[in-house]
Amino acid sequence: MKIFVSALAATMLAAVPVAAKDRLTPVFASDLIVNGVATTPTGRTFLPVQPRAGKGDPQVVELVNGKPVAYPDASWNGWKWGETGANRFVGVNALRLGPDGALWVVDRGAPGIGKPAVAGGVKLVRIDIASNAVTRTYDLVGVTTPVSFVDDVRFHGPNAYLTDAGQPGLIVLDLATGKGRRILDNHPSTIAQTRLMAEGRELTDPAGKPVVIHADQLEISPDGRWFYYQPSNGLMARIETRWLDDASLSAAELARHVERFADRPSTGGTAIAADGTIYLSDTDRKRILTIDPSGRIGTLIADPRLIWVDAMWIDDKGNLLLPASQLNRTPGLNRGKDAVVPPVTLYRLAVDAKPAGNDHR
Repeated sequence: MKIFVSALAATMLAAVPVAAKDRLTPVFASDLIVNGVATTPTGRTFLPVQPRAGKGDPQVVELVNGKPVAYPDASWNGWKWGETGANRFVGVNALRLGPDGALWVVDRGAPGIGKPAVAGGVKLVRIDIASNAVTRTYDLVGVTTPVSFVDDVRFHGPNAYLTDAGQPGLIVLDLATGKGRRILDNHPSTIAQTRLMAEGRELTDPAGKPVVIHADQLEISPDGRWFYYQPSNGLMARIETRWLDDASLSAAELARHVERFADRPSTGGTAIAADGTIYLSDTDRKRILTIDPSGRIGTLIADPRLIWVDAMWIDDKGNLLLPASQLNRTPGLNRGKDAVVPPVTLYRLAVDAKPAGNDHR
């Protein structure tokens, strides 16, 4: 693996701004465990939800008059044990509006962490938000394994890139043909190599074992040249998209193009702006970091309310939307104990940034 570290020392942080109560504006608060957000220029807001045991929570919602409504309908959110996942959400982990204006939903296909995927469950779903109808479902079973945890997605030209946090690796999906291929399987850049920390402690599963989240967050530079990715546990890498798109490269040849980009802490989520700045949550110290295109890291805000900020979003008004999901306090990541303190809150922070045009609109 090539080593790239900024001459300004990527691991050095800029001065840390103190928390400012008037900087964070609550947008939505609920008992639902919301771990992401996507908004349209017209003001529509979509949220992925991690269902609570026995609560019957929907997995994808749209905020309508400030209230969460199952999206695209109740049927897609009505999966029950024993059913296939062909036309139901089974385990939604992420959603986003793509550069085509559609809503894309990543379904890991399993009804819980550590549980097996159901038939037809592992998929990428495209929803036309004008008609509120599913227009295509991409079955990912051919590029996943029994321990896969398909995590998130980004788009580049004719392809979608997805991370696999369970079976460490990346997936390149041809959106026209629906054919996918796995790359960088078990490469050091896709494997979690550090402890996963939040609020000052290492996360452990119900059996008391350390939680490991492999390839998770991912972003594409505004010019489309670079693909950034990382395990949630730490260490960001990058590779040029031209190499990802070249199916003729051997695994060894592809691996030679991977560069280590920035050393950063345990992370819940990221977002990228039009100027190439990556926003990244520090789950251990409850703050939001910035990484500029050279790899230099700075601190945007630190605030005790920023508990496991997950997939962030930059809207067209220059705001960074921050879902403080409290995922680290949910049973699967907290020794089987539910320590979530409701409400879970989505915050807005003015950052005077614009979304990258190739990321979403």
